[in-house]
Amino acid sequence: MNLDLRYKQADENDIDFLLNLRMKTMNPHYETSGLSTDRETTMQRVLYKFEKANIILLDNQPIGLLKLDRTFTNIEVLQLQIDPSQQGKGLGKKILEDILEEASIAGKTVSLSVLKTNKAQHLYKSLGFRIVDEDQYSYFMETERQ
Repeated sequence: MNLDLRYKQADENDIDFLLNLRMKTMNPHYETSGLSTDRETTMQRVLYKFEKANIILLDNQPIGLLKLDRTFTNIEVLQLQIDPSQQGKGLGKKILEDILEEASIAGKTVSLSVLKTNKAQHLYKSLGFRIVDEDQYSYFMETERQ
């Protein structure tokens, strides 16, 4: 699969896109979990570690968000959202495989959290993530250090 996936640092001009993306991709999971979906809370989630936000571009069109927090020993996937119109095409899997490859080369783990109501956890498990902890709403997953 030859995907023209690129990334650009998000800026204030992207906030409307990111707010809309988050509402489309995450609000159904938050509603099922009984968590807040109001605009203010959603905006706080968009702005969380905004300096690490990258817009995912496919054929130069914005289709998602990737926020990573890289440390010396770990790459944390803070947020990965793909527009529903682009889901099911292997884009999230390709992005995660690239992150896993980067981590493997650098000898790092990859970690993330996923809402228990989010089917994406099955993708994560298929890529080698395992549950290391959980709370009322989320599973905390990571890979082995390579």
